[in-house]
Amino acid sequence: MANKNSLPLYEKIWVKHTFSRVMDSITLLLLFLLLGYRISSNNNYTFPWFVAFLCELWFTITWITTMSTKWTPAHTKTFLDRLLLRVSNSELPALDLFVTTADPVLEPAIITVNTVLSLLALDYPANKLACYVSDDGCSPLTFYALVEATKFAEIWIPFCKKYNVQCRAPFRYFCDESMAHNDLPEFKQEWLTMKEEYEKLSGKIQNASQKSIPCQLMGEFAVFSQTQARNHPTIIKVIRENKGVSDVMPHLIYISREKRPKQPHHHKAGAMNVLTRISGLMTNAPFMLNLDCDMYVNNSKIVLHALCILLDSKGEKEVAFAQCPQRFYDAVKDDAYGNQLVALPMYIGSGFAGLQGIIYAGTNCFHRRKVMYGLSPNDIQNAKKDHGFTNGTLLSDKETIQKFGTSKGFVDSATHILKGTTFDHYKSLDLEAASEVASCNYEYNTAWGKEVGWLYGSTSEDVLTGLKFHTKGWRSELCSPDPIAFMGCSPQDNLGQMAQHKRWSSGLFDIFLSKHCPIFGTIFGKLQLRECLAYIWITNWALRSIPEICYALLPAYCIITNSSFLPNKELSMWIPTTLFVIYNVSNIIEHIKSGLSIRTWWNNQRMGRITTMTSCFLAFITIILKKLRISGTNFEITKKEQVHSNEGTNENVGRFSFNESLIFLPGTTILFIQLIALFMSGNGNGYGYGVGEVFCSAYVVLCYLPFFKGLFGKGKYGIPLSTIWKSMVLAFTFVYLCSRPILLSE
Repeated sequence: MANKNSLPLYEKIWVKHTFSRVMDSITLLLLFLLLGYRISSNNNYTFPWFVAFLCELWFTITWITTMSTKWTPAHTKTFLDRLLLRVSNSELPALDLFVTTADPVLEPAIITVNTVLSLLALDYPANKLACYVSDDGCSPLTFYALVEATKFAEIWIPFCKKYNVQCRAPFRYFCDESMAHNDLPEFKQEWLTMKEEYEKLSGKIQNASQKSIPCQLMGEFAVFSQTQARNHPTIIKVIRENKGVSDVMPHLIYISREKRPKQPHHHKAGAMNVLTRISGLMTNAPFMLNLDCDMYVNNSKIVLHALCILLDSKGEKEVAFAQCPQRFYDAVKDDAYGNQLVALPMYIGSGFAGLQGIIYAGTNCFHRRKVMYGLSPNDIQNAKKDHGFTNGTLLSDKETIQKFGTSKGFVDSATHILKGTTFDHYKSLDLEAASEVASCNYEYNTAWGKEVGWLYGSTSEDVLTGLKFHTKGWRSELCSPDPIAFMGCSPQDNLGQMAQHKRWSSGLFDIFLSKHCPIFGTIFGKLQLRECLAYIWITNWALRSIPEICYALLPAYCIITNSSFLPNKELSMWIPTTLFVIYNVSNIIEHIKSGLSIRTWWNNQRMGRITTMTSCFLAFITIILKKLRISGTNFEITKKEQVHSNEGTNENVGRFSFNESLIFLPGTTILFIQLIALFMSGNGNGYGYGVGEVFCSAYVVLCYLPFFKGLFGKGKYGIPLSTIWKSMVLAFTFVYLCSRPILLSE
């Protein structure tokens, strides 16, 4: 019988999606047949035929990367009993918890408070936890809300642990009475008392948010009296300090890093690096969990699940981080805006997990601190118990300062982490030293953002940082216990979804065009080939917009010019027809297996076409302009909303909203072009095009049906007149240019 201490703490379970593999293979075969047919058709080298060939070549390459990513899906199974046998409560490692918020309007304080409360109530020794809240909006409201929340936490934490409450975000717990089942006689009374206290807390925060100044700026709040969101000194407040007692509240520290108008602050990546340095000085836990402000704890034992991966004998040497999937509690009916991310993680996410590892998604992630400090697997194998080693060599004091900065306290704490030695977790929380490492100037001439911590240079700092770890040879694991670890809120309209997709796409494409391109990671680093293909798939969302737009415009072009781009012979027409059917049937079945409806599949397909040709296209333009040094990129914060009521009560749920943003210009233009083409198809003189072109044009219109409704909508549900006029000008310009003779189409 195996020694219990030698048993693995987790195992990787490989999943065989046989049907998906077969359908994907057939799709690839049909793509190759289509390309072969275009090459072999000597007498059909027209302009639309050539454009179609280039687009289909791109689709084939993209499909190869997709198939490679999906081919060997996996997930992990953790063994908590083995962990607890191996490590006692007193021996469990410390964990620093990071929560980031940046705007008290777009990210209401009550949402942040619920996330913090759920973290403070984790099933883990309180003296091993420290919660750091980064407020990049420097809002007295956020600080006030956290101060008030700690008073509620004094009764909330014992209540959760006494009755083993699963969902520890009070707003979710109290809005679902099905969670309030317990046989103990005193439970109901305590539940009512707890609900009443939470409503008082929520009311205080709500009332404060409606005031221009949420509270009197005196005492602890006086520091906010002369601050502006982008111009203020460092503010660090220890709201609650744990003196080493395991059954009370963990540390809770509020941080608003220094900001000055002419100093770069590197958005979320900069905030995460400040949190890393401050926590390194104060508590220096070997592991860190980072959450967005809306992602509350849904599984109170998630820390133990993650530690099964990170403390496993093999995981300790190979795994840089454990990523938990994102799930949302506020799903709009049938996922009208295509943002629930259910089917995609099941196939693509688990596919990543079966390779070198899941990507870092920016939230719900447990990190190994020494990896953040630049350590690689080779360094661990060649580790020398000496000061500040990296890459198997010793660093001098000067080199250490150049790497980590001038703070002696932080350099000492980093040395402890890199050498794997213990650190005094309960020492006094030194605010003066912490303020030093949170200053604007601290990172100058250091490795922060380049080799150490979260990397700078992209608005998708999460994927970039995870790619850095994988390039060094680290693996990552997908941690998906039951129930799901974290739940959050998703954009409640298409405006938030499209803006979010634009930010993701621009940041990812920026990575692909940088020195951190995954291709370089495979050639010069230790990024595995299939992991490289997976990263190529995800970092090219923006580039994908160009062939999709061209392909969407091809049927309209052919109708206008009386030409064709689809095979028009009976024997060859079955290739694109079968390809269309096989792809969509496969996609429908994947959605059904994920527990989704056919209506949800269609909404995801529709939004896939819309976001690719609008959000991704603007992201592509943005990054091209950035590379040409014409303009920079902005980090757009997604609006968070706390949804209490049932989603079916609002008759406008699922309707598209519009504004004068340029993001709606490409989609409206494409819609007008298709409508003009369809009108001409019914009044044309020649029939060089076939039913295939008309069907494709109609299909694009069907995808853009929300835009069509927007042409006649009113208020925010109508497309602004300025956008309509601009789109009409562009559409008629396209029709005019199509009417001009093109040599290849002759």
